Amino acid sequence: MLIAEDLLLLAYADEARGPVGGVSQLEHALVGALLVELVIRERVDVTTVGAEGESGRVSVRDDTPTKVAPLDDALARLSTLEGAKPKDVLRSLAGAGLAERLLTGLVERGLLRKEHGHVLGLAPAPCWPAEDSRHEEGVKDQLRRVLVDGEYPDERTAVLIALLAHGTALRHVAGREHADVADRRAKEIAQGSWAGDSLRKSVEEIVTAALLAPTILLASSPAFVRRW
Repeated sequence: MLIAEDLLLLAYADEARGPVGGVSQLEHALVGALLVELVIRERVDVTTVGAEGESGRVSVRDDTPTKVAPLDDALARLSTLEGAKPKDVLRSLAGAGLAERLLTGLVERGLLRKEHGHVLGLAPAPCWPAEDSRHEEGVKDQLRRVLVDGEYPDERTAVLIALLAHGTALRHVAGREHADVADRRAKEIAQGSWAGDSLRKSVEEIVTAALLAPTILLASSPAFVRRW
């Protein structure tokens, strides 16, 4: 499973027909998650000092295909964006129906199924009910162990927390009674040493760019909802 796929599953509350409050830049967050995945796999880097002394520039280290379609699509497009800032990369890669492509992939693997419903009684829109929620529940359990019980996060869990930390999705995962603890723990993780210095700085650049992206999900991507 990709970090972006876990993010997409967690961004929707089981009882909701749209993103959990605060996940308004989901398309950019998904692109950010793909970039972070490429950084972890050592395909992409964010330079600390560029050719002209400028920091935070995206660099392709290895263009060997990963054999994972969403990652390889992003990697191929990054070849034309060499040296761009993370925020410009996100702007270029977002808005291409990434969320729906990832959802379709989850359907093909049996985690979701696609149905058709209505958003606020308006035009028909795809719905994506859970077909097999075991993976999603496992991710939630891992997040609770880190956010509530204080377990040390692995790289992927730390990235997922960072991408979700500024909305209410983490509170939904942790539960209302643990919301304050989860918020504090998420901030500790963001400032901690959960990865090597180089990787952590690259991730910070990408996550910050994703969180500050101005595009709102419903204005930039096809309408879709999760329904149980």
